[in-house]
Amino acid sequence: MQDHIDTRIRAFIEPRFPGRSWTDDDDIFALGFVDSMFAMEVVMFVERTFAVTVPNDELHMDNFRSVRSMAALVRRVSAGPQPGAVPA
Repeated sequence: MQDHIDTRIRAFIEPRFPGRSWTDDDDIFALGFVDSMFAMEVVMFVERTFAVTVPNDELHMDNFRSVRSMAALVRRVSAGPQPGAVPA
């Protein structure tokens, strides 16, 4: 499942930056790939593509810095609340 999530996220981001070389661990903010409008597009893409809702407490840059961090967010949010977790 991880490869599928990573692949779909990469497929969304990669065409917007043709000719640029980067890895799934690279910080797309630091590389200058992301502005505020694109950041919102990424959040909407993640929610729509993976049928999840990103909770407000997960809407921080660290969850969207790389393909891997976004994939980890999708897996975490898809799993739902953890036993013993206190709702925000």
